[in-house]
Amino acid sequence: MSTLDDKINEINRLAIQITKDNDDDRLMNLSIGPQHPGSGHFRIVIKVDGDYIVYADPDIGYVHRGEEKMSEHRNFIQNIPHLERPVIHDSTNIIYSYSLAIEELIGINPPRRGQFVRAIAAELDRLVYTTYWLAIYGIFLGHSTMFMWPTGDRELIIDLLERMTGHRVTHAFSVPGGVRNDIPYNFKEKCLTQINYFEKRLKEYEDIFYNNPLLRQRTEGVGIMNKEDAIKLGVTGSVLRASGVPYDIRKVEPYDVYDEIDFKVQYMKSCDTFARAYVPYLDMKESCHIIRQLLDKMPDEGSVREKIVGNVKAQPGETYRRVESGRGALGYYIISDGSTKPYRLKISTGSFRNILALPFLLVGSKLGDMPAIYWALNYWPIEADR
Repeated sequence: MSTLDDKINEINRLAIQITKDNDDDRLMNLSIGPQHPGSGHFRIVIKVDGDYIVYADPDIGYVHRGEEKMSEHRNFIQNIPHLERPVIHDSTNIIYSYSLAIEELIGINPPRRGQFVRAIAAELDRLVYTTYWLAIYGIFLGHSTMFMWPTGDRELIIDLLERMTGHRVTHAFSVPGGVRNDIPYNFKEKCLTQINYFEKRLKEYEDIFYNNPLLRQRTEGVGIMNKEDAIKLGVTGSVLRASGVPYDIRKVEPYDVYDEIDFKVQYMKSCDTFARAYVPYLDMKESCHIIRQLLDKMPDEGSVREKIVGNVKAQPGETYRRVESGRGALGYYIISDGSTKPYRLKISTGSFRNILALPFLLVGSKLGDMPAIYWALNYWPIEADR
């Protein structure tokens, strides 16, 4: 395996050669997406020499939404609903880090019960996103059962979030100061019932999908990205941990009550596509373990929100807060000029960081390996086009 620097030099050399030699009949130009449902509103421009990919260029920007600029024209509370849209399936976590940043700027802390409720919603949304990703990964590797099972089981978690927040997918639940409302009566018992069932289903996922010899043949030893290269590329989340780096924001920079929760950072050392596909599965099992602890340790009584009166003004200054989302580190850098709106707002998303590894992994691989390599990067185009 070449070092990262050697691979980058080789990619650049091939790009220059292809530019100079466009009439080479050996090379075929392919555009994967953006209309293809498997690309997720995203295009990969590739060139193949026979069955081998010799050039790959991620072409992002087809669903650009201008979220960062819109945020500078709305006050801190008005920003919450539209900032969920770049992720949708993990809406609690993208608002979680925003709420933490605003809380720091305006100088408030959520009540203890509110911190537990917010963390429970974040872990449930992590399950919602990961099952959605897994369903897509399954169908585009030709495993239709692995599309139907996670899609169906995901509804059980969505039902819990609907009971909790009043909305099924985008919740606007986490707000500066805590959460919008308390959990309903009997939610703990209902949540534990669903989590117990979901854990049994996870075992069936492993039996039918991850232990499937066809999946193993298509992913093991494919798309190697060693520890040093992963760190140099700056990937995050499951992609980083699949390369042997046990890095999780919930552990290294605990927020709210995560420092009171006992959980393991799931990682693997094989550094291949199978590891990048398997680590999110391990994360789901760990999230079930975390949810149980949160429900057990959550205070039975108390407020869930430090209420903000009026159109609050933030202190002049800047902050950066991040959380561990379903795709890795997700943070907000916000500059305040002392008004009721962010002066500047920038979002750092895991998808944008992880897509940088795609050319490195695809060049030199076979065309048939492209779907397995691409989707194992846990990339969500709408989040990158923020």
